[in-house]
Amino acid sequence: MATGEKNGSDSSVSQNQTGNVANTIYKNTTFQIVTWNWNIISVPYLVALWVLVCWLCKLVFGLKHKLITTIPESALLICSGLVLGAIVWGANTVQTFSLQPTVFFYFLLPQIILDAGYFMPNKLFFANMGSILVFAVIGTCWNAATVGLSLWGVYLGGIMGDLKISLLEFLLFGSLLSAVDPVAVIAVFEEVHVNDVLFIIVFGESLLNDGVTVVLYNVFDSFVTIGAGNIDAVEIIKGVGSFFVVAFGGSLVGVVFAILLSLLTRVSKNIPIVEPGFIFVLAYLCYLTAEMLSLSPILAVTFCGICCQKYVNANMHEKSVQTVKYAMKLLSNGSETIIFVFLGISAIDTTIWVWNTAFVLLTLGFLLVFRFIGVFVLTWVLNRHRLVPLEFIDQVVMSYGGLRGAVAFLLAVMLDANKIKEKKLMVSTTIIVVYFTVVLQPLVTWLKVKRSVHYDPLLIVKLQSRAFDHILIAIEDISGQTGHNYMRDKWTQFDEKWLCWFFMKSSARKSRDYLFSVFHQLNLNDAISYVSEV
Repeated sequence: MATGEKNGSDSSVSQNQTGNVANTIYKNTTFQIVTWNWNIISVPYLVALWVLVCWLCKLVFGLKHKLITTIPESALLICSGLVLGAIVWGANTVQTFSLQPTVFFYFLLPQIILDAGYFMPNKLFFANMGSILVFAVIGTCWNAATVGLSLWGVYLGGIMGDLKISLLEFLLFGSLLSAVDPVAVIAVFEEVHVNDVLFIIVFGESLLNDGVTVVLYNVFDSFVTIGAGNIDAVEIIKGVGSFFVVAFGGSLVGVVFAILLSLLTRVSKNIPIVEPGFIFVLAYLCYLTAEMLSLSPILAVTFCGICCQKYVNANMHEKSVQTVKYAMKLLSNGSETIIFVFLGISAIDTTIWVWNTAFVLLTLGFLLVFRFIGVFVLTWVLNRHRLVPLEFIDQVVMSYGGLRGAVAFLLAVMLDANKIKEKKLMVSTTIIVVYFTVVLQPLVTWLKVKRSVHYDPLLIVKLQSRAFDHILIAIEDISGQTGHNYMRDKWTQFDEKWLCWFFMKSSARKSRDYLFSVFHQLNLNDAISYVSEV
């Protein structure tokens, strides 16, 4: 009996407890009209908000046209980033937002490089390929070696104090500062509108030196890891060979994806709405594939854009061409804006700042001096073989226009603090270098450098230019010389006979017929003049 009573009382207690829990759950799960779901959408909301803030900064500067004609927009965006970063730090006493390597290399940089490669003036680019390669390969190696060795020599003299940096670490630091940043070059040189030859040489150098910089950075980073005593001739040969693998492998990946993209747009006649999507998705996959294979993703996307633009534009519907053009410019310009604003925000972080006056000033001095020496010496050699030599003012702009930007900063951030004890000093110095080369760019506008004049040439000018090209080819053929024009003509013939047939729709090949296009242009001009008269 007693046991039964006890069990009964226990069951009643448990039933009461269950009922209380149920009532509590019911009260907590009642229908609510409005709920606060910040934890669910906080990340995408903050991303969208920061994008909006960056574009508002660009809008404000655009309203002050005289301001952006005096000071480069990139410098103004960095200054606005400093202000925003100070506000964030003042609110939290810690910097919660900064430019991260993953975000930059995987989400912001690809569309900038795609825009540069896709709209690359191919004729001008390949006409100056020799000069570009000289500056990209020899010039980059020269900058890395001279800056690293000079800093090491001064360090041995005891000027920098009690720092603990080895020769390999100095060379690693010199390698990450040796590259000209394509993002900075695009932002500054396009604002100034320097002449086309000067722009294509510096911009081409900034694209192609990526392969050299990546190799130098990885090689010296590996050497620091294994130690100076374990480096032998085999390791050095591997380092030299990796340059060719990274550079040519990345370019080959770009060509393969360009072929695939051209073939896809060749058969997209019935579904033109997806044509722009093919370009953006395949170009991004090209970038990621090169990165996955430890090749140069910048070279991959650059050559993907260069090799496919002619066939893709011919295959796509006219509306798709315009969609790609404006969408690509939007993504590229928006990414540039975000990068420069966050370069300012990232600097307001007390945890990364370590100061050594001698190290900072000597780095700036060596960068400028050896960049000037390298450019003037290499240009003196090139001018002996160039038909149109580079003038003195052009050489000054090229020397000072060797801009460092987010690439150098984030390579410094990616250094391993366990291996490199003075990482914070290198990051701090890199920030100063970036600000110095970008913020002080008004010098380019003050120099009397030739500016580019953009105009739509008349039809008669196009015909005369084409006739002049044929005359040059004939002269080379008669004289028995195999020059630039002869090789270009042979490539054009091969392209028209085989590549266009393979990569272009039949309707696109017909529209590219020169006489047909001239007839179409005359009719279009007549229609425009008729409408304007009415």
